[in-house]
Amino acid sequence: MLYRGAGCHLCEDAREELVRLAAELGFELEEVEIDGVRELEQRYRERIPVVAIDGEEVATYFVFPGPFSKAFAAAQSRGDPATS
Repeated sequence: MLYRGAGCHLCEDAREELVRLAAELGFELEEVEIDGVRELEQRYRERIPVVAIDGEEVATYFVFPGPFSKAFAAAQSRGDPATS
């Protein structure tokens, strides 16, 4: 899950990397626009982009392929539904 905001260049960079990783690792990228959603704005605005796998935050600001791939593999080994 990618939490993002409009006009956020870091969000666009993260999205591009996640699209590439999705093709490589075989997952579907879900995106959540936080703009105008008070709860999400309060939780994420100062840290976007935020990437979560099955509710666990695995990246903020930048998506690095190695650490993300490790977090994805760990989630798969636990049988998390988001990675199936």
